[in-house]
Amino acid sequence: MATHDDGEQCNDLEALWGNRERGFSQARGVADGRDERLRIALSAAELASVEHRDLDAMHLYEDAIRVAGESGFCDNEAIANELAGRFYAARGFEKTARTYLRDARQGYLRSGAHDKVRQLDELYPCPRENEPVPGSAGTIGTPIGTPIGAPIEHLDLATVIKVSQAVSGEIVLDKLLDTLMRMAMAQAGAERGMLILARGNAQRIAAEAATSDDRVSVHLCDEAVAETLLPQAVLHCVLRTGESVVLDDATQSSFAADPYVKEQQVRSILCLPLVAHATLIGALYLENSLVSGVFAPSHVAILKLLASQAAIALENASLYRDLAEREAKIRRLVDANIVGIAIWDLDGLILEANDAFLRIVGYDRDDLQSGRLRWTDLTPTGWLGRHRRGWVPELKITGTFPPYEKEYFRKDGTRVPMLVAAAMFEQNGTQGVGFVLDLSERKRAEAELRKAQTELAHANRITVLGQLTASISHEIKQSISAISFNASTGLRWLAHDPPNIGEATHTLECIVRCTRRAGEVIKRIHGFVKMAPSCSEILQLNEAIREVIMLTCSEADTNGISVRMQLADELPLIQGDRVQLQQVMLNLSINAIDAMRAVDVGPRELTISTALREPDAVLVTVRDSGPGLSPEHVEHLFEPFYTTKASGMGMGLTICRSIIEAHDGQLWASANVPRGAIFQFTVPVHQDA
Repeated sequence: MATHDDGEQCNDLEALWGNRERGFSQARGVADGRDERLRIALSAAELASVEHRDLDAMHLYEDAIRVAGESGFCDNEAIANELAGRFYAARGFEKTARTYLRDARQGYLRSGAHDKVRQLDELYPCPRENEPVPGSAGTIGTPIGTPIGAPIEHLDLATVIKVSQAVSGEIVLDKLLDTLMRMAMAQAGAERGMLILARGNAQRIAAEAATSDDRVSVHLCDEAVAETLLPQAVLHCVLRTGESVVLDDATQSSFAADPYVKEQQVRSILCLPLVAHATLIGALYLENSLVSGVFAPSHVAILKLLASQAAIALENASLYRDLAEREAKIRRLVDANIVGIAIWDLDGLILEANDAFLRIVGYDRDDLQSGRLRWTDLTPTGWLGRHRRGWVPELKITGTFPPYEKEYFRKDGTRVPMLVAAAMFEQNGTQGVGFVLDLSERKRAEAELRKAQTELAHANRITVLGQLTASISHEIKQSISAISFNASTGLRWLAHDPPNIGEATHTLECIVRCTRRAGEVIKRIHGFVKMAPSCSEILQLNEAIREVIMLTCSEADTNGISVRMQLADELPLIQGDRVQLQQVMLNLSINAIDAMRAVDVGPRELTISTALREPDAVLVTVRDSGPGLSPEHVEHLFEPFYTTKASGMGMGLTICRSIIEAHDGQLWASANVPRGAIFQFTVPVHQDA
């Protein structure tokens, strides 16, 4: 049996009497006048006990018990018996002490002071008449011999029902946490408490409670579990074993070395696991730093009941919160009207829709609520067959249907293009949700973009045409010059006496050829403006080059430039547009002539050569003896609007390269040695050549 230190006896009477209303919360009070005689008697007995006048103390305790009995109040008599029992227990008279304490316990029971009964059961565990002996095995951290259960009559039915209803009836997580902590603090008599919940692989403090001035304050939080907040050794033991830890005095237990216990000198500790469906979801931690043995067996029993129901309620509240958050997100999506959303059944009836969907199809909410709005009526006839044969069966099998484009009828009969996706609420259900996105603006933008691209391409062609006209003006000019020259020559031959009919005929044939060529050039320009496809033919490249040389000879003679041709014999045929390839040759030749006009020293030579380049291409080279090309110019020669001429427009070589590349060939430039420039291009040999 526990003993009582004499040094503390002087405070026992005042402690019992001063805390009487709190200790006897269910007992009725007694007027101060009736208590005065008992107070004097007990004070005299306690004083004799402190002064070690044991014989006097025995008589005085008996007098106090008699006075208390005469008062007719069993709570007064219970106090006197308890103090007498403590007196005898402190001096080793256990049997005598047990008798007085039993009488004290019975007095407390009769007065309804169940808290005092529980306190006596914890401080002085002993067999009681007509009651089963509690088991002696303790929970983790509980001293052997301390009862961990409680008699069934101590589990107040009203309290159990109150605890059960308060916890299980709350579904909002924040309110549940607040209720749980207040109930736990009130039932346990704890000074401080925390609720720890699992967050993934970590433990977080979800709520913290503290008692101050008989009021419980609860703070909801989400904090990491630190060793400055609670004894982590106790928490880890509970989480590891899934068993409760009850410590009457933590400073004298196996957890005394824990940093928190050493720092705070915590006395009473209770830590309960929270288990829902065989899964540990957290722990409830309670402490009292002032008094040892606060958590009586009956308290633990009720708190275990509270913990078991709290675990299930917390799980349900978490699920409810997750569901509420998910529904809130869905509701925000629906109300945001970013996309049209409609709920329908497989029979075609639209049950619910957001404003975006109604706006897309041109209906209002009255139409929806009338129950006559059906997606089958919104769907054009051409789509219905595909819906019934493909869409609905796939939804029934897979539960979803991937996005696809379709059209819906609007209320006014017009059609609106949409991007549609659908999903069933349940695999074998009959209702689902559809998401629609109005593609009208996108389709309109695409059409406008295509139109703009076409117009831009045409405008570019017209713009290029201006540059192209300048680059081929030489070609037309040469044709006109050749026609004029041949006409004058023909007239002279006819003016001879007698007329030289043969020479005149030859000059007339030259006029016809030049006229035909000028007509082809004009025809190509006209086709370019009308975006007509190029004319492809099988041709001998040497012949096309000779015709160009004839056009440039007069220009070369005027500038003192000698033209040499080194055309390969038996050159294979190629396929391409004769006029466009001649345009390239003319442009490269005129550029060479223009470059050599400024040469004052050395010969002015223009060399045009052809050769077969392995394996199946014809190589054309235009070589001049002009001032040449600088390395920085070579890199940019073929870029649009880049020119080295004072009056150039920078489109000639760009057009030349585009023509050659359109013929699946290549065009490039390099320096000539010792001076001048070389322009070369290749065109593929005709496959049947």
